[in-house]
Amino acid sequence: MTTVSSGQAWTAQQSAYRAAVQRRVLSVLTTSQVLGGIGVGLGVAASTLVARDLSGSDAIGGLAQTSAVLGAALIAVPAARLAAGRGRRAALTFGYGSGAAGALMTVLAVALGSWPLFLAGLLLFGGASAAGYAARYTATDLSRPGHAARDLSIIVWASTGGSVLGPLLAGKTDAIGGHTGIYALAAAVFVLATLGIFVGLRPDPLQVAHLGSTRGEIPPDRSLRTGVRVLGRSPSARVAVMAIVVSHAAMVALMSMTPVHLDHGGAGLGTVGVVISLHIAGMYALSPLVGWLADQFGHVPVLLAGQVLLALAAVVAGLASHDSVVQSAIGLVLLGLGWSCGIVAGSALLTESVPVDLRPSVQGLSDLLMNGGAALAGVVAGLIVATLSYAALSALLLLLALPMATLLLFARRIADD
Repeated sequence: MTTVSSGQAWTAQQSAYRAAVQRRVLSVLTTSQVLGGIGVGLGVAASTLVARDLSGSDAIGGLAQTSAVLGAALIAVPAARLAAGRGRRAALTFGYGSGAAGALMTVLAVALGSWPLFLAGLLLFGGASAAGYAARYTATDLSRPGHAARDLSIIVWASTGGSVLGPLLAGKTDAIGGHTGIYALAAAVFVLATLGIFVGLRPDPLQVAHLGSTRGEIPPDRSLRTGVRVLGRSPSARVAVMAIVVSHAAMVALMSMTPVHLDHGGAGLGTVGVVISLHIAGMYALSPLVGWLADQFGHVPVLLAGQVLLALAAVVAGLASHDSVVQSAIGLVLLGLGWSCGIVAGSALLTESVPVDLRPSVQGLSDLLMNGGAALAGVVAGLIVATLSYAALSALLLLLALPMATLLLFARRIADD
């Protein structure tokens, strides 16, 4: 009886410790997400138009968002290795630090009038996005069973304020300090986010999750090949990754070319910033509700709802004329909501489908595929808008969302909880 009581007491002590660490983790991540969101939001609002102005080409303008997304994909790989080998703190510090370095490079590029250097800077700038995406998984390392989607959604939601504020600041900062001022401000907030993670994310949640202690080591398997093998064995993990990739690719493709579409109708950077802010609000503001729905009713139904929203967004935005700012904004809000369903429910399903010691490799592979797919979508989007039309791009998004929705209808037999 004494042994059982001691074991129960130790289990209760471990649970209390994990809960205390989780509260600290969520607090630190919330702060870093607000800061990172401001910097990323500044870049989202301005990069397409800045690249277009530097190059004189709409196609090059479309490559701006593609470069940032591709950078997020590339940086996700070493970040995943760092997470597996040294913990989440090292991975997130690396991501935000890369974003700060990239922002400084874009400042130099704008000053020199060099669009190739600007695109190169955006590759590193994407590290901040990679850190923001990785933070959602960090929030689930110590989640209680059945609460992963809600904990993850808190971190997604934390991006709302910064990500909405960033595009709104873009126009005002541009008026005061020009394009260089936009990226100087982004560099400053990325530096603050880097310091916040480096100082505040102690103990490391992944170490605590694996060993229940801050003194052990995380398992040494850091290969993305491990992630491929895990996906091969887990149908639910495969569905999760597919939904994440489609949701993110569709969002980046339509969002990245909307500023160019509105610019052709005479909209200025301030108007574009408002539209992008509304889009980002759609992405993040309702994420706690999305997380609650995923935990309550299952991840696959929420993923299906997300694909339906993406299809509606493509129709609404695709039918908007160059000067239909309101209709474009509605389309982008629907786009953001669809993205939220795909990312929150998909990431939670992926996390709960994989053992904790294999999560960094699988999550890193997911982020690589997610951002790599979005980068490809951004390139295709720029080419389609340059050679055909914005409406043609929207039609292509239907070809992404509708087959995924059909797959999810058949995937509801997958064990979701």
